[in-house]
Amino acid sequence: MSTGIWIAIVGAGILVSAIIASVVTKSVLKSKADSTIGNADEKARKIIDDALAAAEAKKRESLLEIKEESIRTKNDLDKEIKERRAEAQRYERRVQQKEENIDKKAEAIERREQSLAAREENLERDKIEISKLNEQRLQELERISGLTSEQAKDYLLKIVEDEVKHETAVMIKEMESRAKDEADKKAKEYVVSAIQRCAADCVSETAISVVQLPNDEMKGRIIGREGRNIRTLETMTGVDLIIDDTPEAVVLSSFDPIRREVARIALEKLIVDGRIHPARIEEMVEKAQKEVETMIKEEGEAATLEVGVHGIHPELVRLLGKMKFRTSYGQNALRHSVEVAQLSGLLAAEMGLDVRLAKRAGLLHDIGKSIDREMEGSHVQLGADLCKKYKENATVINAVESHHGDVEATSLISCIVQAADTISAARPGARRETLETYTTRLKQLEDITNNFKGVDKSFAIQAGREVRVMVVPEQINDTDMVILARDISKKIEEEMEYPGQIKVNVIRESRAIDYAK
Repeated sequence: MSTGIWIAIVGAGILVSAIIASVVTKSVLKSKADSTIGNADEKARKIIDDALAAAEAKKRESLLEIKEESIRTKNDLDKEIKERRAEAQRYERRVQQKEENIDKKAEAIERREQSLAAREENLERDKIEISKLNEQRLQELERISGLTSEQAKDYLLKIVEDEVKHETAVMIKEMESRAKDEADKKAKEYVVSAIQRCAADCVSETAISVVQLPNDEMKGRIIGREGRNIRTLETMTGVDLIIDDTPEAVVLSSFDPIRREVARIALEKLIVDGRIHPARIEEMVEKAQKEVETMIKEEGEAATLEVGVHGIHPELVRLLGKMKFRTSYGQNALRHSVEVAQLSGLLAAEMGLDVRLAKRAGLLHDIGKSIDREMEGSHVQLGADLCKKYKENATVINAVESHHGDVEATSLISCIVQAADTISAARPGARRETLETYTTRLKQLEDITNNFKGVDKSFAIQAGREVRVMVVPEQINDTDMVILARDISKKIEEEMEYPGQIKVNVIRESRAIDYAK
């Protein structure tokens, strides 16, 4: 055979072998697959069976747990029901006990009401019997005493009235004595402390000024030819020049201290200058007026600095300086105001109040005196108007209005200013009084005391600081003396104005005289 045929035969054999191998392989694979699928089905069925068995077991366990839980719950409920029933039984027993107690109380109240009703009946019977006995007693008393019931009542009321009056007088005396001792002690401490810490000058002002001359020839030059120089000076200043036999001195007389000061400065300048004629006099008077105005402003500022009060309106400061040339009973008004301001500050410090406000009120309390000779009205009203005009503090305004008692004080600072004003004015040598004013005050004091019932005589002594009242012993007893002294003191406070205080001394004297023969 040829090679090609063999190749074909071999190829065909190989192809057949390949086909056979493929068939055999597929049959083997199929048999393996069938066996594998069979195993898987068996495993699946086994898993399912195991799962069903486990589920059944779980179901039985769950049912058992549910049954156990239901049993426990039932037991708990039964226990709770038993406890609730027991508690309800306890409440029921308590309610039953309370009802029994209420019943018992109701029975007790009923018995008490019956007892009270019986007592009321007994009281009514007793009242009737007491009334009958009182009537019998009154009739017997009237028969024995010979007085009617009205007369006896008046007698008893008189006795009670005398007893109450006596007790009232004793109580008033004790309370006044205690309050006065305590108040006097405190007030003396404050006042003495304030006075000791306040040093003030005491100078009595007059209505004249004396200008020293280098020689007596200057008097003729001041008078001038036919008196024209002295007339010009008096006309320009409003001051009277007294040129008498006093060696080397000219007296300036005027009740206006500002004019007197202007005249003094102008005359001293003329004496130093040596040229004295009407034109020069007019020039010097104008310069003196400017100097005095400057001095007024400087004095006002110095007073505020001395006291330590700031922020006062410039016009009030100028009016304060003007008070340097104003006097009251010989006391310089500016020095008095400064002294009152210092005393007010010291007293306020002792009492724990506003020291600066107290000083301000004390400094301005007499500001009305700077214009009271130029305008109508009291210095109190004028001062209050000035403070209101320049927007001062309400406390300062009240202190100005009330420092003489014209208006009621609304603050402790106003009361302090009153006290400081009295201290400054009443200290020895601060002021001088005219004889007429002094005698009028004494007479008024005696007239007030003589108007009281039972007063025999009265005597004002110690410059009007004490009044001794002699009473009629038959009309005023020892108890009435206390009340009479108090009434006289109140009357004096209402009707009089005076510095310091006035002692009221009531004296009752009884004498029995007989003769042995």
